[in-house]
Amino acid sequence: MSRKLAGLSVTAILAGGTALADVPKVAVDIAPVHALVARVMQGVGAPDLVIRQGASPHEYSLRPSEAAALQNAQMVFWIGSDLTPWLADAVGTLAADATVTSLLEVDGTITLDYRDNAVFEGDDHNDHGHDDHDHDEAGHEDHAEDKHDEHEHDEHGHDDHADHKDEGHDDHGHDDHAEHKEDGHDDHGHDEHAHEEHAEEDHEEHAGHDHGHHHGDHDPHAWLSPRNAVTWIGAIADQLAAADPDNADAYRANAAAARTEMDALVADVNATLAPVRGKRFVVFHDAYQYFEADFNFPALGAIALSDAKDPSPARIAEIQGHIAEDGVTCVLAEPQFNPGLVATVTAGTTTQTGILDPLGSNLDLGPAFYPQLINSLADALAECL
Repeated sequence: MSRKLAGLSVTAILAGGTALADVPKVAVDIAPVHALVARVMQGVGAPDLVIRQGASPHEYSLRPSEAAALQNAQMVFWIGSDLTPWLADAVGTLAADATVTSLLEVDGTITLDYRDNAVFEGDDHNDHGHDDHDHDEAGHEDHAEDKHDEHEHDEHGHDDHADHKDEGHDDHGHDDHAEHKEDGHDDHGHDEHAHEEHAEEDHEEHAGHDHGHHHGDHDPHAWLSPRNAVTWIGAIADQLAAADPDNADAYRANAAAARTEMDALVADVNATLAPVRGKRFVVFHDAYQYFEADFNFPALGAIALSDAKDPSPARIAEIQGHIAEDGVTCVLAEPQFNPGLVATVTAGTTTQTGILDPLGSNLDLGPAFYPQLINSLADALAECL
């Protein structure tokens, strides 16, 4: 690294017996990535979160403090431009001298293609990179780090996102959900606007070109796979150890402990889901297929293709039909987004409703965040089902 760290004492500061002098300044994009990096850095340092907790990462304007975190960073860990194409420009400009790691491109990462249909039944995860992995209820004892060579990674076509670089991103924070208001609904998700898209949105959905959400080649919600988390923890530890050899042993020990914690997490989630395995549920938008694949717990479908715009009337009607015909017992909303749509598709039924939060908006940031996030999804599913 070419830059000296600013704001750190030359004298070693001890925390838990580990020296904090010259610890790399690290910036991360979203809370789940913050959790994994914080776990590896535990007792040594802590990363800075760039996209504030609870905000949608798909479109966002950086606050001055968040831009400063990028500018001061020596290392950046982020999901990649498939999730946040707008952030690529900020990283390239503000963190030009930093070592940048896109987690979707880390060796061994499982990536899945987008699903465009309202109903997923018949979709085969094995077509999307899982053919070397059996999904059983026991909990995937074989971790992704043992199978790195079994996954080939495409280039994610970042040139396709150049148009996003021209979007203005000022340094002033705005309402987390402003982008949704521009799409014709407020934070309460009034469902009457779902019928204003007409045939144009029908065409977009069936063609798989929902530009409010599909930014790249792969579904970017890959942090909801504990197997990916294990892979990324190893990569994060390796990068930190290379940048900070004095604390390399601490990073690697933390990573080893985190992998053991992932074993316990997977076992806990499978135990939570076991009593409701096989029941049918629908999610608000298709953000959970990595969780579904890891735990062999498939959703029947999604109300919306994207969390950035309302679904077409045809899609709503299709979901309503399947709720009535296929024994769907649970429909899951998300915090902030369109509760009115969930009420619409469940109207006149006895279907239960619940909330899934793929970003853990209400969880405390820190090293314990990731297991809490995955457990919270399992708990919400089990309670609703």
